[in-house]
Amino acid sequence: MTTPINYAALEEGRHCNYYTYDRALQFELRRRCESEELDWGTPRLREFGETIGHTVVDNADIADNNPPTLQTHNKHGERTNEIKYHPAHLENERLVYEAGIIADVFEAPPGRETPVSVPYHFGQFYLMEYASSVGLGCPAAMTGGAALVLDAFDDGTLQEFYDGLTARKYEELMTGAMFLTEKQGGSDVGANEVTAEQQNDGTYKLYGEKWFCSNLDSEAALVLARRPDAPDGTDGLSLFLVSTHDRDGEPTDYRFRRLKDKLGTQTVPTGEVVFEGSEAYLIGEPENGFKQMSEMLNVERLYNAVSACGGMGRSVLESKVHAANREAFGKRLDEHPLLRRDLLEMAVDHEAALAFTFEAVEAFHRRERTDAETARRLARILIPIAKYRTARLAVDTASYAMEIKGGDGYVEEFVHPRLLRNAQVLPIWEGPSNVMALDVLRAMAREAAHEPLLSLIDERLDTVANPALDALAAVVRSEREKLETAIASVGSTSIESAQHRAKELTDYVFDVTTAAILLEQAQWQLTEDDDARKALVARQFIGSYLRTDREIASDSRPSNAAFDAIVRYERFHPDRFE
Repeated sequence: MTTPINYAALEEGRHCNYYTYDRALQFELRRRCESEELDWGTPRLREFGETIGHTVVDNADIADNNPPTLQTHNKHGERTNEIKYHPAHLENERLVYEAGIIADVFEAPPGRETPVSVPYHFGQFYLMEYASSVGLGCPAAMTGGAALVLDAFDDGTLQEFYDGLTARKYEELMTGAMFLTEKQGGSDVGANEVTAEQQNDGTYKLYGEKWFCSNLDSEAALVLARRPDAPDGTDGLSLFLVSTHDRDGEPTDYRFRRLKDKLGTQTVPTGEVVFEGSEAYLIGEPENGFKQMSEMLNVERLYNAVSACGGMGRSVLESKVHAANREAFGKRLDEHPLLRRDLLEMAVDHEAALAFTFEAVEAFHRRERTDAETARRLARILIPIAKYRTARLAVDTASYAMEIKGGDGYVEEFVHPRLLRNAQVLPIWEGPSNVMALDVLRAMAREAAHEPLLSLIDERLDTVANPALDALAAVVRSEREKLETAIASVGSTSIESAQHRAKELTDYVFDVTTAAILLEQAQWQLTEDDDARKALVARQFIGSYLRTDREIASDSRPSNAAFDAIVRYERFHPDRFE
């Protein structure tokens, strides 16, 4: 029998092993990684979870209270463009990068002949996000994204930058960035005005401004710019790499105007860049830059979703620990029926977000490692949906975790204000909710990405064979048919009408797909472990989000055993699942 987690043993959601405490992640990796990889990787994930839960999480507090600063000029009036970091942040960077947070997915780590799988990589990245130090997560995500772009589109002339982006030794590391946003354009990238002029040696000089640049001092920033006589809009944009220093070691001729004073993400230096003839290197085909940059945007959205899940995990853990230790009105908080319901719903939302996101991760893995067309189309639609829905869930979960903590949750000495501030950027970065919903429509219209999506739902439901799951599976099958009808209806209407309904449709896709994934996982756990815990999670999710049958959703007042199974990860005997 799986021993339930005793959250009362912790004072806060820290100074613990985040891998050990997150059995939902363990389940996802067990389902999606090869056994050989898990035999090799589990001890490393356990060690990493220990490092994040102790050293990194404490350093994150210090770094957040001592954010990076910009020194534009030295005492002699010479331009420096120098970002200064607190030593606690630098130690955190060294710990996570030398643990292979990026390198392992591109180059075989010690003890392996091949790189780790994409699910394993994102599992490690997810654990890092428990520290709520976006100064680690944001640059690491862009480092991985920039390396992916160079691996796909560079002809070898920028090998030194690829080697730096995938370096395992901290002193050899180059971090990546994506300088995309301009003041007049925002999400309308086609309105970008930065220009690129080719030089006799084949390099380019960039002129113009980028308005919102995170990881400002990146040694390998990807920048969209327009060459002379290139067409307007996104069709005329080319992709360039700009570094803080040129290949001769001289500072690049561009200016950091200022750092942004942001609501959250304090440890990420975000600012404005003015290119004044900055040396740049063309990546891939001219005037194909937006398509190439889209590869990075796509993976950044996946990192965004995984980050959201990690933030949710920390918020839920903080709430479980507080509820297990705090007493009110003669009982522990987690003994009061209404708060038990809250904890259960928070746990299910977190687990559902994780399940859907790792389905997108697996599709991306198949796309990268097998080049399968079906996987490409599936990733094309799953990733923007994952980014869209998990971002909002992360904000809601962080906000409610603060409410559960009470007055202390509103005090800066606790982690909750940072969790909420950092979560709020997730619906904004790499495209806000409206952009994601419209991207889902484009994936359906241009690539018929809904076809492999509906097949995925069918495949997951076809695995469900246990009679105890029949009623739930029938609800999801019914909703799947309604979803197909809704997709057809939106696809046959006017553009204006389709856009008006885009968010509603995106939410519906998430709900039905997640329900099918959870049922498939419930079937697997019943077969492999003789455990109905995941069946409880599936039932709770279906009752909350597919409200077609209130009788099936009647578990609104769970038994003690059901609560312990969902919230504390105790095994739930199949005979007790009705």
